[in-house]
Amino acid sequence: MERLLKNVLARIVRRGALQVTSASGRRYVVGGDLVGEDVVGEAAAGPPLVAVRFTTRAAERGILLDPELRLGEAYMDGTLVVEKGTLADLLDLLMSQPEAVNPTPSARGLYRLRLALRRIAQFNPPARSQRNVAHHYDIDGRLYSLFLDADRQYSCAYFETPEQRLDDAQLAKKRHLAAKLVMDRPDLSVLDIGSGWGGLGLYLAEMTGARVTGVTLSREQLDMARNRARERGLADRVEFRMQDYRDIPEAFDRIVSVGMFEHVGVDHFATFFQRAKALLKPDGVMLLHAIGRSDPPGVTNPFIAKYIFPGGYIPALSEVLPHIERAGLVVTDIELLRLHYAETLKAWRERFRARWEEAVRLTDERFCRMWEFYLAASEMAFRYQGLNVFQIQLARRQEAVPLTRGYIAEAEAALRRREAQACPPLRLAGE
Repeated sequence: MERLLKNVLARIVRRGALQVTSASGRRYVVGGDLVGEDVVGEAAAGPPLVAVRFTTRAAERGILLDPELRLGEAYMDGTLVVEKGTLADLLDLLMSQPEAVNPTPSARGLYRLRLALRRIAQFNPPARSQRNVAHHYDIDGRLYSLFLDADRQYSCAYFETPEQRLDDAQLAKKRHLAAKLVMDRPDLSVLDIGSGWGGLGLYLAEMTGARVTGVTLSREQLDMARNRARERGLADRVEFRMQDYRDIPEAFDRIVSVGMFEHVGVDHFATFFQRAKALLKPDGVMLLHAIGRSDPPGVTNPFIAKYIFPGGYIPALSEVLPHIERAGLVVTDIELLRLHYAETLKAWRERFRARWEEAVRLTDERFCRMWEFYLAASEMAFRYQGLNVFQIQLARRQEAVPLTRGYIAEAEAALRRREAQACPPLRLAGE
């Protein structure tokens, strides 16, 4: 088993170098054309060597059989220890390799099985949807405060410049979304499907004069969002509800959904867009912001499905667009945010690591290692494995939005001026 793992790693790691100490104490290095035993120190040109140690043979065997699940579990349980470099360094090294995905016959077999069963895993009727949401969001809210921005935006930020800080990039994301919603008059009714801790809904109310209804399935998020609306004197303009999108009765001028579609499940895409059309007024505009894949349809990473987002799925555009067409909605704009989420996750990961001791006090070491693996693996998936974020603008009538995209920049400029005039002003950190 040890030799087999060594051979698999040697086939995967073609750039950089990885030093491994097996459970039996034997040490070897793989990287490029290098495969050597009992090697210490820098072993290959390129990135610095990453060193790991297995503490059990079971961990070695598990990673051989099911690397997408067992690598994360081994790190969580402490049976895989990163001795040189960081977990992020290790995942960067492994996930950037051309042969990183499903590198063994058993891994390929499990992928095919999961693909065949994915509709069962993603069957999300309302009761199951609420349980899935509670699994991730209804935990101690202080944990999210450790790594999110001040507004608790738990979705991809919009980095206008490479050096932009996270809080500023999240403000830019809200501004970008508002611009694409064509908020061209006050008192527009807006539905926010998956309203989180309320930041986007409050922004739309404050900056555009909209009347916002936000729906969530998380009790923790709902309570905080309602408190924030009261504290900011917006309770008369922003209503947050504990409600499934399938149960909303009204129609709205605008609909926005950010980071929620990943929880819908492939079985329910048709229902989602049919309901969206029913909820959107004839001259309305909708904006869907969601994680997508540039590869063909696939399956949810098993570690993420088991520990982080049960019932979740990241779709390909080829899976989404047919349902939009069949629902009778018109696609008026599509934008892909490619590396923005990688940078967002990097910021979250670094913030989480910087406050590790606080996170351990709130949870425990195993949970924190699980969370660190989730953030780091997700970051590398966006960097190297074809994940991105798509923003799809939809309407019932093609004339509902301007004919050219210049209106987006114009609206963003107007929103910047309103942010500067707000009390307190919503300014960039560098201003």
